[in-house]
Amino acid sequence: MDDSDRKTRIYETAGELQRKARSGENGFRVVITGKGGVGKTTITAILSHLFVKQGFSTLAVDEDPQMNLPYALGVPTNKEIVPITGNLDYIEEKTGARPGSGWGLMMSLNPDVSDVVERFGMKGPGGVNILVMGTVVQAAAGCLCPENTLLDSVIRYINLREGEVILLDTQAGVEHFGRALARGFSQALLVTDPTFNAVQVVKKAVQLAQDLDIKRRYLVINRVRSEHDIKKVYSILGDTIDLFSGMFYLPYESEMLECEPDVRGIIGIESGFVGGVEEIRRELEACCQGYDGVVPDDSPG
Repeated sequence: MDDSDRKTRIYETAGELQRKARSGENGFRVVITGKGGVGKTTITAILSHLFVKQGFSTLAVDEDPQMNLPYALGVPTNKEIVPITGNLDYIEEKTGARPGSGWGLMMSLNPDVSDVVERFGMKGPGGVNILVMGTVVQAAAGCLCPENTLLDSVIRYINLREGEVILLDTQAGVEHFGRALARGFSQALLVTDPTFNAVQVVKKAVQLAQDLDIKRRYLVINRVRSEHDIKKVYSILGDTIDLFSGMFYLPYESEMLECEPDVRGIIGIESGFVGGVEEIRRELEACCQGYDGVVPDDSPG
Protein backbone atom coordinates (compact mmCIF):
# COMPACT_ATOMS: atom_id res chain seq x y z
CA MET A 1 0.00 0.00 0.00
CA ASP A 2 1.53 3.34 -1.06
CA ASP A 3 1.33 6.60 0.92
CA SER A 4 -1.63 7.85 -1.09
CA ASP A 5 -3.68 4.73 -0.42
CA ARG A 6 -2.68 4.78 3.24
CA LYS A 7 -3.82 8.39 3.65
CA THR A 8 -7.09 7.56 1.92
CA ARG A 9 -7.72 4.67 4.33
CA ILE A 10 -6.89 6.89 7.31
CA TYR A 11 -9.35 9.57 6.17
CA GLU A 12 -12.04 6.94 5.56
CA THR A 13 -11.48 5.45 9.00
CA ALA A 14 -11.60 8.88 10.63
CA GLY A 15 -14.86 9.64 8.84
CA GLU A 16 -16.35 6.35 10.01
CA LEU A 17 -15.36 7.07 13.61
CA GLN A 18 -16.97 10.51 13.42
CA ARG A 19 -20.14 8.97 12.02
CA LYS A 20 -20.33 6.50 14.88
CA ALA A 21 -19.65 9.23 17.41
CA ARG A 22 -22.72 11.06 16.11
CA SER A 23 -24.97 8.26 17.27
CA GLY A 24 -22.89 6.47 19.86
CA GLU A 25 -20.44 3.62 19.32
CA ASN A 26 -23.19 1.14 18.57
CA GLY A 27 -26.09 3.52 18.16
CA PHE A 28 -29.02 3.73 20.55
CA ARG A 29 -30.74 0.64 21.91
CA VAL A 30 -33.94 1.49 23.78
CA VAL A 31 -36.55 -1.00 24.95
CA ILE A 32 -39.98 0.50 25.66
CA THR A 33 -42.40 -1.44 27.81
CA GLY A 34 -45.37 -1.21 30.12
CA LYS A 35 -48.89 -2.47 30.62
CA GLY A 36 -51.09 -2.57 27.55
CA GLY A 37 -52.91 0.67 26.85
CA VAL A 38 -50.58 3.06 28.70
CA GLY A 39 -49.35 4.74 25.48
CA LYS A 40 -45.99 3.07 24.85
CA THR A 41 -46.68 2.59 21.14
CA THR A 42 -47.62 6.26 20.73
CA ILE A 43 -44.46 7.31 22.56
CA THR A 44 -42.34 4.96 20.43
CA ALA A 45 -43.81 6.37 17.22
CA ILE A 46 -43.27 10.01 18.22
CA LEU A 47 -39.72 9.26 19.37
CA SER A 48 -39.00 7.58 16.03
CA HIS A 49 -40.10 10.64 14.04
CA LEU A 50 -38.23 13.02 16.34
CA PHE A 51 -34.98 11.05 15.98
CA VAL A 52 -35.33 11.02 12.17
CA LYS A 53 -35.85 14.80 12.21
CA GLN A 54 -32.52 15.07 14.04
CA GLY A 55 -30.81 13.17 11.22
CA PHE A 56 -30.60 9.73 12.84
CA SER A 57 -31.16 6.49 10.94
CA THR A 58 -34.00 5.03 12.97
CA LEU A 59 -35.35 1.48 13.14
CA ALA A 60 -38.67 1.06 14.97
CA VAL A 61 -39.20 -2.58 15.91
CA ASP A 62 -42.71 -3.79 16.77
CA GLU A 63 -42.67 -6.83 19.06
CA ASP A 64 -46.24 -6.33 20.26
CA PRO A 65 -48.71 -8.94 18.91
CA GLN A 66 -51.23 -6.14 18.27
CA MET A 67 -48.87 -4.79 15.57
CA ASN A 68 -50.11 -1.19 15.91
CA LEU A 69 -46.74 0.57 15.69
CA PRO A 70 -46.66 0.82 11.85
CA TYR A 71 -50.07 2.52 11.87
CA ALA A 72 -49.01 4.88 14.67
CA LEU A 73 -46.01 5.83 12.51
CA GLY A 74 -48.33 6.67 9.62
CA VAL A 75 -48.58 3.50 7.54
CA PRO A 76 -52.09 3.42 6.00
CA THR A 77 -54.47 1.37 8.15
CA ASN A 78 -55.69 -0.57 5.10
CA LYS A 79 -52.19 -1.95 4.47
CA GLU A 80 -51.88 -5.55 5.64
CA ILE A 81 -48.85 -6.15 7.84
CA VAL A 82 -47.32 -9.64 7.79
CA PRO A 83 -44.87 -10.09 10.70
CA ILE A 84 -41.68 -12.11 10.53
CA THR A 85 -43.37 -14.93 12.43
CA GLY A 86 -46.02 -15.04 9.70
CA ASN A 87 -43.44 -15.67 6.96
CA LEU A 88 -43.37 -19.46 7.23
CA ASP A 89 -40.99 -19.95 4.29
CA TYR A 90 -38.45 -17.60 5.87
CA ILE A 91 -38.69 -19.36 9.24
CA GLU A 92 -38.12 -22.73 7.59
CA GLU A 93 -35.27 -21.36 5.47
CA LYS A 94 -33.44 -19.98 8.50
CA THR A 95 -34.15 -22.58 11.19
CA GLY A 96 -34.54 -25.74 9.13
CA ALA A 97 -37.97 -26.40 10.63
CA ARG A 98 -41.42 -25.27 9.58
CA PRO A 99 -43.82 -24.03 12.29
CA GLY A 100 -46.28 -26.74 13.27
CA SER A 101 -44.21 -29.52 11.73
CA GLY A 102 -43.62 -31.25 15.07
CA TRP A 103 -40.62 -32.31 17.11
CA GLY A 104 -37.68 -34.50 16.22
CA LEU A 105 -36.36 -32.03 13.64
CA MET A 106 -32.80 -30.89 13.06
CA MET A 107 -33.30 -27.20 13.80
CA SER A 108 -30.66 -24.47 13.79
CA LEU A 109 -30.63 -22.70 17.16
CA ASN A 110 -28.53 -19.80 15.85
CA PRO A 111 -29.78 -19.00 12.34
CA ASP A 112 -28.20 -16.32 10.17
CA VAL A 113 -30.78 -13.52 9.96
CA SER A 114 -28.49 -10.75 8.70
CA ASP A 115 -30.91 -10.16 5.81
CA VAL A 116 -34.03 -9.73 7.95
CA VAL A 117 -34.26 -5.93 7.88
CA GLU A 118 -33.54 -5.73 4.15
CA ARG A 119 -36.07 -8.46 3.31
CA PHE A 120 -38.88 -7.66 5.72
CA GLY A 121 -38.28 -4.12 6.90
CA MET A 122 -40.36 -1.34 5.37
CA LYS A 123 -39.67 2.33 4.90
CA GLY A 124 -42.38 4.22 6.74
CA PRO A 125 -43.59 7.81 6.42
CA GLY A 126 -40.94 10.39 7.24
CA GLY A 127 -38.13 7.91 6.61
CA VAL A 128 -38.57 5.70 9.68
CA ASN A 129 -37.49 2.10 9.07
CA ILE A 130 -40.01 -0.40 10.46
CA LEU A 131 -39.61 -4.07 11.36
CA VAL A 132 -42.63 -6.03 12.60
CA MET A 133 -41.58 -9.14 14.47
CA GLY A 134 -44.80 -10.68 15.68
CA THR A 135 -44.81 -13.06 18.62
CA VAL A 136 -45.59 -16.61 19.63
CA VAL A 137 -48.63 -17.14 21.84
CA GLN A 138 -48.33 -20.35 23.84
CA ALA A 139 -48.45 -21.63 27.38
CA ALA A 140 -44.88 -22.95 27.58
CA ALA A 141 -42.31 -20.16 28.00
CA GLY A 142 -38.96 -20.44 26.29
CA CYS A 143 -39.84 -23.32 23.98
CA LEU A 144 -37.43 -24.26 21.21
CA CYS A 145 -40.01 -23.77 18.48
CA PRO A 146 -38.86 -22.31 15.14
CA GLU A 147 -40.66 -18.99 15.71
CA ASN A 148 -39.04 -18.27 19.08
CA THR A 149 -35.64 -19.36 17.80
CA LEU A 150 -35.95 -16.92 14.91
CA LEU A 151 -37.14 -14.03 17.08
CA ASP A 152 -34.25 -14.45 19.50
CA SER A 153 -31.80 -14.47 16.59
CA VAL A 154 -33.38 -11.33 15.12
CA ILE A 155 -32.97 -9.50 18.44
CA ARG A 156 -29.33 -10.58 18.66
CA TYR A 157 -28.75 -9.39 15.11
CA ILE A 158 -30.29 -5.92 15.42
CA ASN A 159 -28.14 -5.38 18.51
CA LEU A 160 -25.14 -5.54 16.19
CA ARG A 161 -26.37 -2.93 13.71
CA GLU A 162 -24.19 0.14 14.16
CA GLY A 163 -24.92 3.83 13.75
CA GLU A 164 -28.65 3.33 14.15
CA VAL A 165 -31.32 4.30 16.65
CA ILE A 166 -33.28 1.15 17.51
CA LEU A 167 -36.52 1.56 19.44
CA LEU A 168 -38.14 -1.71 20.51
CA ASP A 169 -41.86 -1.51 21.30
CA THR A 170 -42.55 -4.65 23.33
CA GLN A 171 -45.65 -6.60 24.12
CA ALA A 172 -47.55 -5.67 27.27
CA GLY A 173 -46.24 -6.89 30.60
CA VAL A 174 -42.81 -8.11 31.64
CA GLU A 175 -42.62 -11.60 30.14
CA HIS A 176 -40.35 -10.47 27.30
CA PHE A 177 -37.58 -9.83 29.82
CA GLY A 178 -37.50 -13.59 30.44
CA ARG A 179 -35.98 -14.18 27.00
CA ALA A 180 -32.82 -12.65 25.55
CA LEU A 181 -34.93 -9.89 24.08
CA ALA A 182 -33.54 -7.04 26.16
CA ARG A 183 -29.93 -8.19 25.81
CA GLY A 184 -27.82 -5.38 24.37
CA PHE A 185 -30.35 -2.65 25.19
CA SER A 186 -28.65 -0.16 27.50
CA GLN A 187 -31.71 2.05 28.08
CA ALA A 188 -35.30 1.29 28.99
CA LEU A 189 -38.41 3.45 29.04
CA LEU A 190 -40.90 2.01 31.53
CA VAL A 191 -44.25 3.59 30.72
CA THR A 192 -47.20 3.78 33.10
CA ASP A 193 -50.28 5.86 33.69
CA PRO A 194 -51.60 6.79 37.15
CA THR A 195 -53.46 3.48 37.65
CA PHE A 196 -52.56 0.79 40.17
CA ASN A 197 -52.30 -2.10 37.69
CA ALA A 198 -50.10 -0.16 35.27
CA VAL A 199 -47.71 0.93 38.04
CA GLN A 200 -47.45 -2.65 39.27
CA VAL A 201 -46.19 -3.71 35.82
CA VAL A 202 -43.37 -1.12 35.73
CA LYS A 203 -42.55 -1.92 39.36
CA LYS A 204 -41.74 -5.49 38.30
CA ALA A 205 -40.18 -4.44 34.99
CA VAL A 206 -37.63 -2.06 36.53
CA GLN A 207 -36.40 -4.80 38.85
CA LEU A 208 -35.96 -7.18 35.91
CA ALA A 209 -34.27 -4.46 33.87
CA GLN A 210 -31.78 -3.96 36.67
CA ASP A 211 -31.14 -7.73 36.83
CA LEU A 212 -30.43 -7.65 33.06
CA ASP A 213 -27.91 -4.85 33.64
CA ILE A 214 -29.85 -2.27 31.63
CA LYS A 215 -27.96 0.80 32.83
CA ARG A 216 -30.50 3.55 32.26
CA ARG A 217 -34.06 2.87 33.43
CA TYR A 218 -36.49 5.76 33.00
CA LEU A 219 -39.96 6.04 34.47
CA VAL A 220 -42.43 7.69 32.09
CA ILE A 221 -45.73 8.67 33.71
CA ASN A 222 -48.26 9.26 30.95
CA ARG A 223 -51.64 11.04 31.04
CA VAL A 224 -50.80 13.21 34.03
CA ARG A 225 -53.69 15.52 34.92
CA SER A 226 -52.41 16.86 38.23
CA GLU A 227 -49.62 16.62 40.78
CA HIS A 228 -51.82 14.14 42.62
CA ASP A 229 -51.35 11.63 39.77
CA ILE A 230 -47.57 11.80 40.16
CA LYS A 231 -47.76 11.41 43.94
CA LYS A 232 -50.04 8.41 43.51
CA VAL A 233 -47.51 6.67 41.25
CA TYR A 234 -44.68 7.42 43.68
CA SER A 235 -46.71 6.00 46.55
CA ILE A 236 -47.38 2.72 44.73
CA LEU A 237 -43.73 2.38 43.68
CA GLY A 238 -42.43 2.85 47.20
CA ASP A 239 -38.71 2.13 47.55
CA THR A 240 -38.65 0.77 43.97
CA ILE A 241 -38.50 4.36 42.77
CA ASP A 242 -34.79 4.38 43.65
CA LEU A 243 -34.16 1.92 40.78
CA PHE A 244 -35.06 4.53 38.17
CA SER A 245 -32.38 6.72 36.61
CA GLY A 246 -34.85 9.51 35.96
CA MET A 247 -38.52 10.38 35.57
CA PHE A 248 -40.56 12.06 32.87
CA TYR A 249 -44.15 13.27 33.06
CA LEU A 250 -46.39 13.50 29.98
CA PRO A 251 -49.63 15.48 30.27
CA TYR A 252 -53.03 14.18 29.29
CA GLU A 253 -54.08 15.78 25.99
CA SER A 254 -57.39 15.07 24.29
CA GLU A 255 -55.80 15.95 20.94
CA MET A 256 -53.96 12.63 21.10
CA LEU A 257 -57.27 10.82 20.60
CA GLU A 258 -58.16 13.00 17.62
CA CYS A 259 -55.01 12.10 15.68
CA GLU A 260 -55.07 8.40 16.64
CA PRO A 261 -53.59 6.14 15.34
CA ASP A 262 -51.26 8.30 13.19
CA VAL A 263 -49.12 10.44 15.52
CA ARG A 264 -47.87 12.74 12.78
CA GLY A 265 -50.92 14.97 13.22
CA ILE A 266 -49.69 16.20 16.59
CA ILE A 267 -45.98 16.54 15.76
CA GLY A 268 -45.12 20.07 14.76
CA ILE A 269 -47.98 21.76 16.61
CA GLU A 270 -47.83 23.21 20.09
CA SER A 271 -48.16 20.21 22.37
CA GLY A 272 -46.98 19.61 25.91
CA PHE A 273 -47.07 15.89 25.22
CA VAL A 274 -44.75 16.08 22.20
CA GLY A 275 -42.55 18.52 24.10
CA GLY A 276 -42.25 15.98 26.89
CA VAL A 277 -41.32 13.22 24.44
CA GLU A 278 -38.67 15.52 22.95
CA GLU A 279 -37.17 15.88 26.46
CA ILE A 280 -36.97 12.08 26.60
CA ARG A 281 -35.32 12.00 23.16
CA ARG A 282 -32.66 14.50 24.23
CA GLU A 283 -31.92 12.50 27.37
CA LEU A 284 -31.53 9.24 25.42
CA GLU A 285 -29.19 10.92 22.94
CA ALA A 286 -27.13 12.60 25.66
CA CYS A 287 -26.57 9.38 27.59
CA CYS A 288 -25.65 7.36 24.51
CA GLN A 289 -23.08 9.97 23.51
CA GLY A 290 -21.27 9.48 26.79
CA TYR A 291 -22.19 12.58 28.75
CA ASP A 292 -24.84 13.34 31.32
CA GLY A 293 -28.16 14.55 30.06
CA VAL A 294 -30.62 16.62 32.00
CA VAL A 295 -33.31 14.68 33.80
CA PRO A 296 -36.26 16.66 35.17
CA ASP A 297 -35.91 17.10 38.92
CA ASP A 298 -39.28 18.61 39.71
CA SER A 299 -40.80 15.68 41.55
CA PRO A 300 -43.37 16.61 44.17
CA GLY A 301 -42.14 16.81 47.73
